[in-house]
Amino acid sequence: MKRIDIDSAIRLHNQWRRQFFNAFAGGDYVDMPLSEHRGCMLGIALAKAEGEYTTTPDWQMLKAVHDRFHALANEIVELSNNGLSSDADMLLPELSEASHQLVAGLDKLRLKRDA
Repeated sequence: MKRIDIDSAIRLHNQWRRQFFNAFAGGDYVDMPLSEHRGCMLGIALAKAEGEYTTTPDWQMLKAVHDRFHALANEIVELSNNGLSSDADMLLPELSEASHQLVAGLDKLRLKRDA
């Protein structure tokens, strides 16, 4: 079974999220490599994970939340790149909520996986 280092995944996710939000808050999003989310290490780990827990509804929900998070991040990047930063800003609360759901899903996965 390939296990996910959940603590590391949460830490890296939170670090990226802080950089992303700080870039927008400071108006410096052009200077941040916003496309980094397209090479998400958690996404790679999720794709490679094996074991009984990967067949559960909680696992499927975690993958869906992860996909939603990246879809929102991608939309924000695209809007920003097209000069629609105010529209991108409107999506930041939704991205934040998806981020919190992702971390909560990872915590739930840890509890079930390690049980």
